[in-house]
Amino acid sequence: MLRFERRHQKLAPLSTFAWRLLASLGITSCMILFALSIGIGGYHWIARFSWIDALLEASMILAGMGPVNPLPSNSAKVFAAGYALFSGLIFIAVMGILLTPVLHRLMHEFHIDEKDVNK
Repeated sequence: MLRFERRHQKLAPLSTFAWRLLASLGITSCMILFALSIGIGGYHWIARFSWIDALLEASMILAGMGPVNPLPSNSAKVFAAGYALFSGLIFIAVMGILLTPVLHRLMHEFHIDEKDVNK
């Protein structure tokens, strides 16, 4: 769990901020790989796409671009609908995690009192 400085504490040094950004990037990378693997598996086993086509389809849906290949069955269409909704939630979560260190630093910088800086 990332720990952030409190309102009346000094602003963290740039090295700490960089580590927070790297940690956020690591967490979101794992989330994206997990979500991509769910999509690849689903498109391969449910829609009967080849591994490469499944990777392409899952990547396009996860990136918000839309489907590439026509879906062959109703079960594949149901999976694609669920995966598209899941991808939207993953996007929101990833953006929240990535932006947290940046927004925290920005807000903390605006709320530091002059007397707090000299502590």
